Amino acid sequence: MSSSPDTVSSARSLALSHLERVRRDEAFVDKLTADGADARTRRQARELVAGVTRQRRWLDFVLGEAYHDDYESMEHRLRQILRLGLYELLFQSTPTHAAVDEYVELAKQELRPGAGNLVNGVLRTIDRDREHIPTPNTGDDAEDLAIRYSHPTWMVRRWLGRFGVDETTELLRANNRRPMYGVRVNPLRTTQAEVSEWLDDHDVVHVDSPYLDNHLRLKRLQALIEGGLLDDGRVAVQDESAGLVVALLDPQPGDTLADGCAAPGGKTLHAAARMEGQGTIRAVDTHEQRLGRVGTAAETHGVRHMVQTEAADLRRVAERSDPPQADRVLLDVPCTGLGVLAKRAGLRWRCEPSALDEMTALQDDLLDAAAALVRPGGLLVYSTCSIVPEENEHRIDDFLARHIEFTAESASGHVPDEVVSEAGFLATLPHRHRTDGAFAARLRRVSS
Repeated sequence: MSSSPDTVSSARSLALSHLERVRRDEAFVDKLTADGADARTRRQARELVAGVTRQRRWLDFVLGEAYHDDYESMEHRLRQILRLGLYELLFQSTPTHAAVDEYVELAKQELRPGAGNLVNGVLRTIDRDREHIPTPNTGDDAEDLAIRYSHPTWMVRRWLGRFGVDETTELLRANNRRPMYGVRVNPLRTTQAEVSEWLDDHDVVHVDSPYLDNHLRLKRLQALIEGGLLDDGRVAVQDESAGLVVALLDPQPGDTLADGCAAPGGKTLHAAARMEGQGTIRAVDTHEQRLGRVGTAAETHGVRHMVQTEAADLRRVAERSDPPQADRVLLDVPCTGLGVLAKRAGLRWRCEPSALDEMTALQDDLLDAAAALVRPGGLLVYSTCSIVPEENEHRIDDFLARHIEFTAESASGHVPDEVVSEAGFLATLPHRHRTDGAFAARLRRVSS
């Protein structure tokens, strides 16, 4: 992203513009729009926006220590420019002259000449003394860790109580890393060996999943996108944690399966592949447009004949006089998403503790609805992409207290022992398993 001193790279200008949209309009970090920008520019801008968003609290701390005035009262656009410049210096190892000179010019263009002088002074001061950047020392471990690793203090305080200092620090670091991507090979379209060979031929670094057959780990998806492997159904983007949920469900050829919160359809398609294209899947979701994409993807993956989509609230489906019955029901509920903070850079700042009460009430309602669809002897799998006990173990405890016709089954034997919790649930954590954080429970209906 180098340039002459009087110009600014398109990626940096685009990143500033989108950060302002995120702040002003609450736009999503990853929904970057750029008419006329090429793919490389969009990718560079997206990485800058995501990185600055993840590290925002730490960047503000360092900048506030270096700025000899009231940093909190600084105009927003100038603060965004400083964050971008400091992020490149500290996290992208951009040469000082390249980063500082362009952000000085950007400040001059977007604001005024004096703003460029301020950017130059602050960034060069930090760069000269980067070996002695101060560390937070408030006297509160949770506050200090939250500042240093750029998370809300309430999250860190919860994790300290559960994991202790060392493991919480590893979790925070994992949330701040550039995420790995999981890719599932569709055995109805190709083989893992063929996909691995294609990736080798295109110099794409990848490794097999340590937990699942037909899954690979990649650092980047661009080659797959450009090569058309996603478009023709040979592979699908799916984190291993999501794949493990389907492994726990263990759908078999000929089964009748209901997916109660199906969109965007990754688990539906995976289940269909495990069923070898034989059986029936009822994919239900309230979002009609997203559900439409499930049907389109099912066509691409060669399983459209077995996937029936229905735009409906699962709770209303369960209230019918004769609700549909299934051998297996998958309920991947809406949740806080606190297991996927690495991939959803802005989520940590949007999530509030009060959201837990709203989520857990909805999760209970959906669990009760899903239970009505499980035939006697059938299986219900409840899952989240959360690492919060209130959304996970506590929901199962309360469900079993309400539904004596169900019993919990251990995840052992269905997924690797490394991802089975002491209580027998599927539980992945970003810092332990290098996957998204997730939870799932097997619930068997033992009586009518």
